[in-house]
Amino acid sequence: MRIVNLSPMLFIAITVLTLSFSISALKRCQNCGQIHVPYPLSTAPNCGDQSYKIRCTAGTLFFDSINGSSYTITNINPTTQRFILHPPGLLNDMCVSADFQNEGMWLDTNSPFNITSSNTVIFLNCSQDVFTTLWNCSSSSICHKYVNDVAVDVCGARSNASQICCTVKTGGSVTAYRIRVRKERCAAYASFPNLDSSLPVSMWQPGVEIEWELPEEPPCNVNQDCLDLANSSCLPNPVTGGGRRCLCNSGFHWDSVNGICQSNARELLTTILYTY
Repeated sequence: MRIVNLSPMLFIAITVLTLSFSISALKRCQNCGQIHVPYPLSTAPNCGDQSYKIRCTAGTLFFDSINGSSYTITNINPTTQRFILHPPGLLNDMCVSADFQNEGMWLDTNSPFNITSSNTVIFLNCSQDVFTTLWNCSSSSICHKYVNDVAVDVCGARSNASQICCTVKTGGSVTAYRIRVRKERCAAYASFPNLDSSLPVSMWQPGVEIEWELPEEPPCNVNQDCLDLANSSCLPNPVTGGGRRCLCNSGFHWDSVNGICQSNARELLTTILYTY
């Protein structure tokens, strides 16, 4: 694509039309520390979408799981609708995850969040029961490389922990919503999104990648509830047939990434600018 020179009259016409299609977005939450909090993520009752709650405490962003564990959010990518959680680490130099008491990381299956399929999870200090799973618990599993390089004192041969470890990719029917640790299976875990296992272990970047579903239009009862979403009206939800939502008016469509009713004409003008 290339931008071409426009005649003065055409340029003025496009400018006037563009200004006439000014857009008001739903209220985005303030940054938390140095992290930009994009719509629909919500850190307060008066911003974002309340179905996408996360927590900002003293400049640090947290994701609270349904079973009582909390994890620091280290990075958010609004384009891919994903963020990275810092894994819990080990408890007091034992081969037990810091979230062991809550049996690991559990997400609400009714929430818009899930664990992506990009994570490689290494389970440590496992029992014989893991051999009945579809995990890779063989001697060739990369979990041994991890243990020997960074966790040998607490999880390896020099420790009292079980030497059985396993590797699994998240995103299946079970691991899309939880990474579970327990005495009967495995007591600890580490996670690495988009792992290139050919790299030295010291270069593996720990984290648990979470993604969120694109949001629907905000719920409402009366048109007054839709004042924050310009060019919308409170109407019955045509998708579910239940409840009411702030639906975009004719000539506009819902932009779920930015939380706006985007003008169809505005998109046309953008196309003209780049293709005229």
